[in-house]
Amino acid sequence: MLMRTDPFRDLDRLAQQLMGPGTWSRPSPMPMDAYREGDEYVVAFDIPGVAADAIDIDVERNMLTVKAERRPVVKADDVQMELSERPLGVFSRQLVLADTLDTERIQADYDAGVLTVRIPIAERAKPRKIAIGVRSGPKEISG
Repeated sequence: MLMRTDPFRDLDRLAQQLMGPGTWSRPSPMPMDAYREGDEYVVAFDIPGVAADAIDIDVERNMLTVKAERRPVVKADDVQMELSERPLGVFSRQLVLADTLDTERIQADYDAGVLTVRIPIAERAKPRKIAIGVRSGPKEISG
């Protein structure tokens, strides 16, 4: 079996063991990607192994908060765990949203362990052309 060497893997594992699982008062961060796609911003959160009903998304003013909880899988009494690297507990991420985003029309989908949040750009923030009016006829200058 071929294994790649990662000098920081053991350090990450040790730090995670010392900090313990995330709790509601001290959640662990979750990895994410954010990008613009057409007229909306897309934020994708990696939260594999989390049930859809264990995900909570809130928007208050311009703060988007995503919380998820990965719960332990119930195992039979005769199961002896040999290796456990998948973190359990609470994960959370907060994002400050710009005023140019329409927080009333946010959509979220969860598929294959990825939560995708789509935030449309507000109509007032989209670029638009301004029509220029032309006055007809000459003006008299009186003096």
